[in-house]
Amino acid sequence: MAVIRSAEIITVGTELLLGEVVDTNSARLARDLAAVGVDVFWSLRVGDNRRRLEEALTNATRRSDLVLVTGGLGPTDDDLTRDAIAAVLGEEQRVDPELERWLRRYFEARGAAMPDSNLRQAHVIDSATVLPNPIGTAPGWLVRAELHGKERVIVTLPGPPRELDRMWREEAKPRLELPDSRLFVRTFKTLGAGESHVAERLGALTDQANPSVATYAKIDGVHVRVAAKGDDAAAAERLAQPTLERVERLLEPWVWGQDQDELPGLVLDELARRGERLAVAEGLTGGLLTGMLSAAAQERAPAPERESLAGSVIAWNAETMRTLGVPAELLERLPLGAAEVVAALAVAIRAFFTAELGVAIGPRIALAASSAAGAPGQGDEEPDEVKRLPTRVVVAVTRDVGTTVKSLELPALGQAWQRERTAVSSLNLLRLALR
Repeated sequence: MAVIRSAEIITVGTELLLGEVVDTNSARLARDLAAVGVDVFWSLRVGDNRRRLEEALTNATRRSDLVLVTGGLGPTDDDLTRDAIAAVLGEEQRVDPELERWLRRYFEARGAAMPDSNLRQAHVIDSATVLPNPIGTAPGWLVRAELHGKERVIVTLPGPPRELDRMWREEAKPRLELPDSRLFVRTFKTLGAGESHVAERLGALTDQANPSVATYAKIDGVHVRVAAKGDDAAAAERLAQPTLERVERLLEPWVWGQDQDELPGLVLDELARRGERLAVAEGLTGGLLTGMLSAAAQERAPAPERESLAGSVIAWNAETMRTLGVPAELLERLPLGAAEVVAALAVAIRAFFTAELGVAIGPRIALAASSAAGAPGQGDEEPDEVKRLPTRVVVAVTRDVGTTVKSLELPALGQAWQRERTAVSSLNLLRLALR
């Protein structure tokens, strides 16, 4: 059997094209194939239409050694994957007696008679090896056939992710002749520069093929992925090393983490290492920062990391700020989003919860609507045209050595984006304060 070097993924289902279901299967399979050195150059979603599915299969088998087809293996008339593959290969389907017996036992064990429609799931073609599915009713196929002058492999997998994952790992993948080459990937996570600025700094590195360098805009900044393929894992890493060093040197001012690092986890880990606690006062973010920290804390057991969060308050109006200890004269003299007020709020929240660190996020200020009196408070009703304006928000982090204040100017990309970016920027300020 020829070694598989290229693959294509076809996910089947009209619900995918309508946006009713998110296609996570393609990403899961592509990651697995990349890790073992198989190139995935094409990935396609096709609705429940036999003609279009046959066309997709014909094109895929012309250009790829392996075609993975997910979904369309159910018992109803719109489950067309088996029919399309049989038509493309020019083979007749037949009922496999052993599969039929297994399906009937499956239903009997659950106290039900098998509907006649489920007999479709016992269909096979001569070139197919059946892939068992003990946790569902849709067996898969592994088909080997001479197509377009080369041996091609088609694997069908069920759509439900739990069934797909098991069948791929335990039934399909072990039967494939995969290359010995391996992929090494390192991702640098940056914050503080846009994707175009990062790409400009990297220059010609982004034109390389192996190792490749690519940039991706994410909510926590810009990710830069360096990937290299070698004869084995060690060779791939050696090949990547010079590029890794250049990328790290070029991006050094902006890099906050690598690979699986997440900002909430980095902050909590450093707080726990120091035995310190954090107090939070949120305005524009409305609890989002606290939610990020709490979610990360719950992934860490036992309790010490969870205790790193001393307390949290949503404070976007003057009365709450006054209660927490912000001087009344500041609140009377300055807008709630002013740097001096937010800095005082950070100091106040730290003292209120007797924590080592305090972070305060001010209320939003719509830039085109701001005035000497300040923009509306977060709790006030704002017209839609104001909500769509660029926004300024002040973030302050305080500890015993002083207070750092940063003013963020956020483009008009919607309040949800502005809240997320502010929470992420606040986490990065905390990370820097803990260095």
